[in-house]
Amino acid sequence: MSATSSGGGREAQLKHTGLRPGWTTGACATAATTAAYTALLTGEFPDPVTITLPKGQTPSFALAVESTDSGSATAGVVKDAGDDPDVTHGALIRSTVRLLPPGSGVVFRAGPGVGTVTLPGLPLEVGEPAINPVPRQMMRDHVAAVAAAHGGSGDVEITISVDDGAEIARSTWNPRIGILGGLSILGTTGVVVPYSCSAWIDSIRRGVDVARAAGLTHVAGCTGSTSEKTITTLYDLPELALLDMGDFAGAVLKYVRRHPVDRLTICGGFAKLSKLATGHMDLHSARSQVDKPFLAALARTGGASASLATEIEAANTGLAALRLCESAAVPLGDLVATRARDEALTVLRGAPVAVDVVCIDRAGVVVGRSGVAGPGG
Repeated sequence: MSATSSGGGREAQLKHTGLRPGWTTGACATAATTAAYTALLTGEFPDPVTITLPKGQTPSFALAVESTDSGSATAGVVKDAGDDPDVTHGALIRSTVRLLPPGSGVVFRAGPGVGTVTLPGLPLEVGEPAINPVPRQMMRDHVAAVAAAHGGSGDVEITISVDDGAEIARSTWNPRIGILGGLSILGTTGVVVPYSCSAWIDSIRRGVDVARAAGLTHVAGCTGSTSEKTITTLYDLPELALLDMGDFAGAVLKYVRRHPVDRLTICGGFAKLSKLATGHMDLHSARSQVDKPFLAALARTGGASASLATEIEAANTGLAALRLCESAAVPLGDLVATRARDEALTVLRGAPVAVDVVCIDRAGVVVGRSGVAGPGG
């Protein structure tokens, strides 16, 4: 049953909000890269340039910049974040593609306005441009497609830059997590999902109502598309059972408290759910932060040594703290999931709802699970 026909699921939630989605910096960088490499091989910039996103959408992007030089071409796309209050809305994202000798592969560089990773704990090595794994793969895939279509080798250097990116980055958490010099190129789906608090919370409520009306007894509150995939794999739930809660864990719990289902699973990234474990109901990075002293104390209950606890407190990110514990066979992921479940049960105030929590990493790998518990334990 499709989301659009059934009135439920992630896509229907977005439609119900009336908010216009936008495109991630990763999608814009991919579009600019595709146009620049096409120009290198054919002498013409495709405008608009069409790309394929990970979920199959094929948006087209108008070019704001076109230029060529000896052995390179540059294209630029202005980011449209839709109705999301994104600090990068309107930013000009440029890609300069330079031909490399056969066998060189695809090499990524940070141009002006794109940050560089300086601390461990992120999905990129220290010293790498802050271009996340999914946007990198999108660019590789599109370079390969252009090469196949126009007789290129696919061996290129891609330099991504963002006009005024260093200034914009001051309004983000990049400096605190060791990404210096500019913005990150982000996105796992290519689509920016807009979050108006009132509209999105209303869509969560509608999702619960639709699931209950359909007779479903197990629903899942997911923080995004990666957690939805994980839950679908774990429990084979229908689309109607998937609630895109985003950062609004409290909205799901409070509504399910008044409109119970037999079982609620909460799934999301380890760092986000560590915030729920400390009692935060809004998991957005601007409104709650990972509490590393809390993680260190929790790890101690799982057998972490005093020296490991000190390392956890000094870790750059929640994921880095998790990896430290994994190396020491300390089940921090399970401990966080269990504590998050217990916090959820506290909010449910005895409602007849059994709860379990699943923590994942950026790739969707399960790194922590709680047991299922209901009122009274």
